Amino acid sequence: MAAVGGGAAARSAAAAGLSRAAAAGGRRRDGSGDAAGAAGGPGGGGGAARRRRQAARQAPAPGSGSAAVAARAACPWYLALRGLGRAPFPQRPARPRGGQRWGCLSDLEKAWLISQQIPQFEDVKFEAASLLSELYCQENSVDTAKPLLRKAIQISQQTPYWHCRLLFQLAQLHTLEKDLVSACDLLGVGAEYARVVGSEYTRALFLLSKGMLLLMERKLQEVHPLLTLCGQIVENWQGNPIQKESLRVFFLVLQVTHYLDAGQVKSVKPCLKQLQQCIQTISTLHDDEILPSNPADLFHWLPKEHMCVLVYLVTVMHSMQAGYLEKAQKYTDKALMQLEKLKMLDCSPILSSFQVILLEHIIMCRLVTGHKATALQEISQVCQLCQQSPRLFSNHAAQLHTLLGLYCISVNCMDNAEAQFTTALRLTTHQELWAFIVTNLASVYIREGNRHQELYSLLERINPDHNFPVSSHCLRAAAFYIRGLFSFFQGRYNEAKRFLRETLKMSNAEDLNRLTACSLVLLGHIFYVLGNHRESNNMVVPAMQLASKIPDMSVQLWSSALLRGGEPESFEGFVSSSFGGSQSQWTDGPPPVQFQAQNGPTTSLASLL
Repeated sequence: MAAVGGGAAARSAAAAGLSRAAAAGGRRRDGSGDAAGAAGGPGGGGGAARRRRQAARQAPAPGSGSAAVAARAACPWYLALRGLGRAPFPQRPARPRGGQRWGCLSDLEKAWLISQQIPQFEDVKFEAASLLSELYCQENSVDTAKPLLRKAIQISQQTPYWHCRLLFQLAQLHTLEKDLVSACDLLGVGAEYARVVGSEYTRALFLLSKGMLLLMERKLQEVHPLLTLCGQIVENWQGNPIQKESLRVFFLVLQVTHYLDAGQVKSVKPCLKQLQQCIQTISTLHDDEILPSNPADLFHWLPKEHMCVLVYLVTVMHSMQAGYLEKAQKYTDKALMQLEKLKMLDCSPILSSFQVILLEHIIMCRLVTGHKATALQEISQVCQLCQQSPRLFSNHAAQLHTLLGLYCISVNCMDNAEAQFTTALRLTTHQELWAFIVTNLASVYIREGNRHQELYSLLERINPDHNFPVSSHCLRAAAFYIRGLFSFFQGRYNEAKRFLRETLKMSNAEDLNRLTACSLVLLGHIFYVLGNHRESNNMVVPAMQLASKIPDMSVQLWSSALLRGGEPESFEGFVSSSFGGSQSQWTDGPPPVQFQAQNGPTTSLASLL
């Protein structure tokens, strides 16, 4: 059973990274309105923003610092990362000057038409265009919104603030439609325009947003030079301290999620520590709302309270992937408390995305530590959150089915697990999530013991020795583990040891503690079968110690059985559970009213749609 982390930001959150859920958003710092964010969402203006800041200021920033077991060894953050990577880019209609309330759609259309004929009415003209496009999108008239925004962009080049804001808004619209090529082109145009009008700050926002989308598209050769340029711009820019630190957070979030996307848990630690220190610095700064002299600088990325939750989330992702589950649970609890405070005053959809991803992580903690009934209840919470937003459900459907598949593995319901993973594969187009699911599905076939044709087909598609489909260090190490596990069941012990030693080499290189523990205990099991009990203990004792530290209940049970000198009767003994089955057969449309764990509590699930 593998732990969920980012798919997304995501995976986004990933992952890919969490930055994928939050590109540069903008708002008028004179209080006249909230600009559309390319992915981050508005912080709100005036008293509402101050109330939100005060509501969350109390929370501290993060500090710096058996086939079921096979599936658990896989990389822990892809599901959430993928969900966050496709998360909606929230925005709220801007508040026009003087508190004026726009009327219906026809009023806005008239305002847009008339204001184009009056040169002095730039604010009214472009506010109307921005709000009108939002209303069109709400009515699913995206094809009407896009040409309107293009026209507004074309005629706003002498008005830097509005030109940049409208570029962000159209880029956001293309991103929501998954047209990332067009979105990247617009962000590139915005970066060059900001350079020409002398706004290095907003240039950095455009470039960082573009880097975020390039990470989503896995265009790593383009990402590296762009992030290098962004780092130089951020360090050289001198301006409002909060704006500068927010740029650093954006930049570091991209760097951290890039490392996590590659499964490099050890290599990411210096960047993660810088990110945590940066958010602590921001929490001590006073936002005095000083207006920049350059109107093109009238933007921000995220409210600092949202950034704090984001850093919590990135910290959780790292902890899950490294196998520090108590730390992951600690920061998940802190982030969820912060979110509850924020959601009392802020209805931004990105907060619900954060909440879903954090719940996905805590569900994985429950499954690893053996609290399966609680995990099922928290899956219900994810369903309830997704019920509130069709877009959220669409973004997290594959993750939800994968969670159910992992739960089914943990309670020995292999047929249901297969159905859930197969459905998840049908719903995802992301390579890392696909590889993650295939790894878990292979573990199901290994346990079933009679699915050799399907298993050989899967193993060939995730062959770590050649043409592995993704660049993730962690997933490739997990693929070696799955190969070793299959060889073990086939009685090919020397081959199994070769694969497992490769896993150990890779997992030790990047501090992938759960993969290390799983590999050690399986090697110990092999030596036990071969009658070399001394060498077996040399493997099992450190596996037991590491599993206790994580803590990983299944590896502890497995290790204990071997240390007692009695090989378990069956591999299923490593995942013994009080649950005999689960009604987890939902594979299409809304889920059943209930998911029921036999001999355990019944968790009510309302319809998702």
